[in-house]
Amino acid sequence: MTDENKPEIDAALVSRLVAAQFPQWAHLDIRAVEHGGWDNRTFHLGDAMSVRLPSADGYVPQVEKEHRWLPFLASRLTMPIPTPLGLGRPSAEFSRPWSVYGWLHGEVATHADIPDLPKFARSLAQFLVALRGVDATDGPAAGDHSFQRGADLAFYDEETRRAIEVLRDRIDGGAAAAIWDDALSTTWTAPPVWFHGDISDGNLLVTGGDLSAVIDFGTCGVGDPACDLVIAWTFLDEASREAFREAVQLDDDTWARARGWAIWKALIVAAGFTGTNSPSGGRALRVIADLTSV
Repeated sequence: MTDENKPEIDAALVSRLVAAQFPQWAHLDIRAVEHGGWDNRTFHLGDAMSVRLPSADGYVPQVEKEHRWLPFLASRLTMPIPTPLGLGRPSAEFSRPWSVYGWLHGEVATHADIPDLPKFARSLAQFLVALRGVDATDGPAAGDHSFQRGADLAFYDEETRRAIEVLRDRIDGGAAAAIWDDALSTTWTAPPVWFHGDISDGNLLVTGGDLSAVIDFGTCGVGDPACDLVIAWTFLDEASREAFREAVQLDDDTWARARGWAIWKALIVAAGFTGTNSPSGGRALRVIADLTSV
């Protein structure tokens, strides 16, 4: 390991872990997934499985949560989601639990691969409606395991206002603060519902131009679904955003909180890359500009 929070996770380590704990799969080829994620590192295990390892201790609670709840959710949703096949134990080589999943085929969503973005948006909305409709009794209440997705936005108030100050020369700080204040003025008053927590292009798979699977439920839970609408500004265009909003069937207050989640994430990313030429920072600034131009 390089340090406690960032262990060296590579194909050689995964090969040893699989051989030690799942010897029936030890003969399979292991190779890193091109877009392997940040919270977790993901590897192909042969052609039909993947191995997923949390990259820091803060992501460990997500492992057991996914093994507990993904099989429950799978049969109740309109799209395929990951299927847990094996739960790896902490060991001397890797001190965190880890997972083996069935491989879901498809390409990470990009605009180039989606000829009909409003259709894609409606399919995603239908998935989210189905997710909200799953029985939430005893589901994992939003909190630390979901990094507060689905919980009260006020948790990030200080961080958000600090980012606005850092970016004051690059954004319309007054408009950003107004969006944030508007979001904080509302709450989810209906019973808690299931949310995914990280609906982003990197967690949506496309086959033949259509949405075909939703992956990475590490931040899922039960609470306020507003966080699942952020993709309206981070990936969809004006026409598909309207199609998404109509199909997802949520009220204006929930959309206000969704704008809050979107501006929070864009602000902290942009502030974190201040003084660099990072593509991530540039994308975040464009999201802020889109949100504050309305």
